[in-house]
Amino acid sequence: MNGLCAQSRSLAEALADGSEDLPPFIDLTICPPFTQIAAVGDILAGSRIRLGAQDCHVASAGAFTGDISAAMLADLNVRYVIVGHSERRLHHFETDELVNAKARAAIEADLTPIVCIGETSEERDAGIAHERLSAQIATSLPANFRGVVAYEPIWAIGTGRTASIQEIEETTAHIRAAVAAHLETDDKSVPILYGGSVTARDAASILSINSVGGVLVGGASLAADSFLGIALAAQEALS
Repeated sequence: MNGLCAQSRSLAEALADGSEDLPPFIDLTICPPFTQIAAVGDILAGSRIRLGAQDCHVASAGAFTGDISAAMLADLNVRYVIVGHSERRLHHFETDELVNAKARAAIEADLTPIVCIGETSEERDAGIAHERLSAQIATSLPANFRGVVAYEPIWAIGTGRTASIQEIEETTAHIRAAVAAHLETDDKSVPILYGGSVTARDAASILSINSVGGVLVGGASLAADSFLGIALAAQEALS
């Protein structure tokens, strides 16, 4: 929930300009607040950056005051939508079942859902992190899922704790295997993103992990230099 009109336009323009020379294997998507999608979309038109949104409703239309449907997002040329973000799960009490319904709604509207999963500090400290992640995958991803999974280590976001490269590698490898087993597909079909307070400083080492297919960027996306710095780190890691 950041960005008024002037700030959002300025940021989008800087990102569009700054991404022009990146190699084609670097995929960039930004997900502005609902109020900025149309304006940001106009600025990104013709650029290499794809447009995403931060959430959607399960229904395509109806008496759901204050909600936004996947069809409405598609009408604004949105291509991706985040569902089940840890903040939505925490503050809006979203369940795995609801996330599943939102992912299905996104797919029906020809959007690519980015489904977020993650364990709390209590779950990790109790030694049930992998069990919890597997359960989220089994319940949050519909059988016809075609999209992206983002791993958010909730225990390492804003807590002062940091996920080590070994922890990220072990956990994302488990997620990749669990997704493949649940969807009965190979372990490369669904990209697995890492979303634990990623910065330009640590992005290259994270993106060098074989089981990590990208990053879900939070606070570092609010400034063009830091977001583009992560893109440059991706170029370094993948070249």
